[in-house]
Amino acid sequence: MRELRHLLSVYFHAIGVRLKGQMQYRVSFLTETAAQALVTGLDFAALAVLFSRFSNLRGWSLWEVGLLYAIVHASFSLAELAARGFDTFSRQVREGAFDGSLIRPHSPFFMTLCSDFHARRLGRLAQALTVGIVCSAKAGVVWTPDQVLLFIGALIGGACFFVALFVIGATLCFWTVESIELINIFTHGGIEAANVPISIYRTWFRNVFVFVVPLAWVNYFPALHILQRTDPLGFPPVVQVLAPLVGMMFLCLARLVWTVGVRHYQSTGS
Repeated sequence: MRELRHLLSVYFHAIGVRLKGQMQYRVSFLTETAAQALVTGLDFAALAVLFSRFSNLRGWSLWEVGLLYAIVHASFSLAELAARGFDTFSRQVREGAFDGSLIRPHSPFFMTLCSDFHARRLGRLAQALTVGIVCSAKAGVVWTPDQVLLFIGALIGGACFFVALFVIGATLCFWTVESIELINIFTHGGIEAANVPISIYRTWFRNVFVFVVPLAWVNYFPALHILQRTDPLGFPPVVQVLAPLVGMMFLCLARLVWTVGVRHYQSTGS
């Protein structure tokens, strides 16, 4: 516990320093934060336009789909806030800056985690949570303690899932140097896919996001429990409650992949 408290202290100190730097130009900071909220809000506006033409999507109303939207976007925003350093890791490898992390007293994983922080992503997080609050009220959700805990757990598990994707993408840079677009298929592309119920997709596509890249566990299964809906895929109810754990386990797996990558790292010599 003492080591954990020390790591948290170092992490928040590093983030605090970066936050102070970003707040030097407050008008620019507030403008970009508001722009983040506006741009991501257009995604929900597009969903609203779709539902203005079709009253429901396989039995899901706009407000129910809005909860799916809120969970996945809020989770992604938390991941970008907490682990932006992995998303921009290719620059460290290309410029040789990662070499410095290898001689620091803390692990390279932790140093990369602390290496970047974009507070402007708070705009996206605030917008997603606002949509979630409004849509859950419109959908008639009566929040019980277990539903609140599951919602919070879904955000944490979802953030772990997206951080895991960032870590895997960063690990590939040990061999490719430059980041590859494959990971973006599952991050930004995955977000678009998760904006609607995973059950509407073809079986092969659905299975990818349930069993290979567990995106469905981020928002679809928790939302079923919160909305008190029956799962058309036939998974047992316990899956809905335990769904956040899958994102956490996926991050643990990504951490092991990262360890392998570090062992095979060869400096660029820059």
